[in-house]
Amino acid sequence: MRHSLKTLAAACLLAGAAGSAHAVTDITWWHAMTGALGDRVASLADQFNKSQSDYRVTTVYKGSYDEAMAAAIAAFRAGNAPHILQVFEVGTATMMYAKGAIIPVTEVMKQGGEKFDPAAYVPAVAGYYTSPKGDIMSLPFNSSTTVFYYNKDAFAKAGIDPNKPPVTWQDFVSIAAKLKASGEKCPYTTGWQSWVHLESFSAWHNVEFASKGNGFGGLDARLKFNSPLHVKHIENLSNWAKQGYFVYGGRKNEPEAKFYSGECAMLTSSSSAYANISKNAKFKFAVSTLPYYNDVAGAPQNTIIGGASLWVMSGKKQDEYKGVARFFKFLSQPEVQAKWHQETGYLPITTAAYELTKKSGFYEKSPGPEISVQQMINKTTTKSRGIRLGNFVQIRTVVDEELEGVWNGKKTAKEALDAAVKRGDDLLARFEKANK
Repeated sequence: MRHSLKTLAAACLLAGAAGSAHAVTDITWWHAMTGALGDRVASLADQFNKSQSDYRVTTVYKGSYDEAMAAAIAAFRAGNAPHILQVFEVGTATMMYAKGAIIPVTEVMKQGGEKFDPAAYVPAVAGYYTSPKGDIMSLPFNSSTTVFYYNKDAFAKAGIDPNKPPVTWQDFVSIAAKLKASGEKCPYTTGWQSWVHLESFSAWHNVEFASKGNGFGGLDARLKFNSPLHVKHIENLSNWAKQGYFVYGGRKNEPEAKFYSGECAMLTSSSSAYANISKNAKFKFAVSTLPYYNDVAGAPQNTIIGGASLWVMSGKKQDEYKGVARFFKFLSQPEVQAKWHQETGYLPITTAAYELTKKSGFYEKSPGPEISVQQMINKTTTKSRGIRLGNFVQIRTVVDEELEGVWNGKKTAKEALDAAVKRGDDLLARFEKANK
């Protein structure tokens, strides 16, 4: 009996040793993706988990981008932050200056012993998340840009060539008028009004949104989107709203449903809307580049990045960072990125993923997603590289409030943009003071 007990105890010890030797290291990923995109995020984690036995990535939905970021800051202060946090592009400067809260991805990959070549990533994407020292601070993930969608059936009904979307804003006016005359109650709407009509608009026309290279050159950057060109464009939108050409549908992506339901015939919004539009639209639609003013020198230039990237939070164990590095290597594989790009409309973050998608013939069958890539790979300038400002989340809220004052007739375009610049500059000065 004693011998049996000894044998049993030894067996238990061996089993425990074997179990600890093959213990799975858990990695937590907080994200802000809902619906089909949330399912795809979970699928990526599941695919990685099944590809190896050392690490297990668990995805946790934490609400909108704003909510997820706020939750992570609170969790970091409490000592229980996630390993990986998805942060939208307007939170980039805030995360970069969050001293002690994050570890640059370049450092994580180095510590994890994983090969990491910044040159493999699409320059316009990776450049946005790169520090002045050349470190990639966060991993580009669901990167998007602004594009133009239109209902080909509605165009045909109005007597407009369905293969000729408006190239300029001048073209847009005549098309919107024809759509309205044909009975369309909502010829045009827009998602993400600040991103589309001020941020991307600035880059597309090669004019500054803010000084200091749109914030890349220092914390003392100040806003410049109340120029005569910006005022003219917002004034035009206001007039189009009065004429019934433009219908305001909300600050974020709410207007996308107005398009894919057939309520509105034209839409400017994120390239990532492609998946939902493809799934829900009961009509033929197409994707085109953003319209521009053809009397502006240097236009069109390139559009700027949107979407989000993955940040690595500090305070974790070395083995956990090895798991994060392994996971990031998996996410960057051409096959993984190409599939993500094709299914969602987000940009391929690596050149190899773009080339693989091209080679597969995907763009010949579905030309829409390539529009976003083409808009982003144009030559960038210091005015069109992107926008990286502190307190940018709050600045966007200010812009939304002021633009809504224009749409409801309470303010002129100039009054609203002047007020937004003044209020936004106060937020920039506060951020600069806090991070000196």
